[in-house]
Amino acid sequence: MFEKAAEELKGLGADITTAEVMQQPELWLDTFEIYQTNKHAIESFLAEARNMGEGRLKVIFAGAGTSDYVGDTVAPYLRHASDRSLYDFASIATTDLVSAPLSFLNPDEPTLLVSFARSGNSPESLAAVEVVRSYVKNARFLNITCAPEGTLAQKAIGDNHALNLLIPRANDGGFAMTGSYTCMALLSTLVFDCAPDEQKHSWIETAANMGNEVIAREAEVMQFLLTDFNRVTYLGSAGFGGLAQEAQLKILELAHGLVATSYDTSMGYRHGPKSFVDDRTLVFVYVSNDPYTRQYDLDILNEIRADGICRKVIAIQQDAGELFAGESFTFTDYPELPEAYLALPFIMVGQTVSLLNSVRVGNTPDTPNPTGAVNRVVKGVTIHPFKA
Repeated sequence: MFEKAAEELKGLGADITTAEVMQQPELWLDTFEIYQTNKHAIESFLAEARNMGEGRLKVIFAGAGTSDYVGDTVAPYLRHASDRSLYDFASIATTDLVSAPLSFLNPDEPTLLVSFARSGNSPESLAAVEVVRSYVKNARFLNITCAPEGTLAQKAIGDNHALNLLIPRANDGGFAMTGSYTCMALLSTLVFDCAPDEQKHSWIETAANMGNEVIAREAEVMQFLLTDFNRVTYLGSAGFGGLAQEAQLKILELAHGLVATSYDTSMGYRHGPKSFVDDRTLVFVYVSNDPYTRQYDLDILNEIRADGICRKVIAIQQDAGELFAGESFTFTDYPELPEAYLALPFIMVGQTVSLLNSVRVGNTPDTPNPTGAVNRVVKGVTIHPFKA
């Protein structure tokens, strides 16, 4: 796909998504520049938010669908990479905040709502802000969005309690979120990660080089799919559990449900969900670079391979410790990356699998839903009045 001419990609209905997957390494470097340009405003805004109360500031990462999985991916990393004395991170879907606010919000707890949104026009994104604003006594709003013209960003202009961080080049035009997911994950990580900026930039450069390697090794990814399968599972630990959820959604979206998917954590999969595996299942496991956590990822890889049931079990891993000896997509000869930065090239492997699989099953990746029942921006949502 990455070497096909533009006309051929258009004929496959894949030119937009293919280009958006490929441009991500460049966008990650752009995202670092956006972070640096806005750093003073970010620091001032966060300092003011922390002054709302004593103790740690509650930070809620919120979005719907892929935007929700951004928080699921980065929150576990930031719980130990950020200043633990300042922030308490939670990832809560906007769909949960809007439908059951009393279950997730404390009106007396000063709260920073970090909204992730590609378009900023989803009804739940807008309603989550209003629910928090009306119910939480002391609240601030950080919008990380790819659409400057979107309603979420526009409504925050002139609001002293809100800050917009905009990533316009990552406003994916295809159906599935690719660069918008990775860039929002990266920018939120940069905002809260305690590492020096020089170190962050070095990690991003490494991640970008690894992302470009995914593009160059497309044929290797294609080899995973040259078999008879109709099910795919993704597994991972900590933030890679969120990454697994996003990877399986890309399969589901781009193949329009023609390939069944599941996801779980590496340890959690044994507790029932492993029943999904049959002789036409591919299992991918994102392997952590944390040496303790890595043991559990390798355990499930070796266990599933020894079961001898699934079609293939494949590790996505960096050469930074013990490696899975079976089939794998392995990054070698790079400095070891922390979880939130390693997630960037890791998900590009999953995105490439999804893109290739969509074409394999005869679908069009740019417009995978022929009935229009599922839309790029969610429609048909009724937001009911909330009174505490």
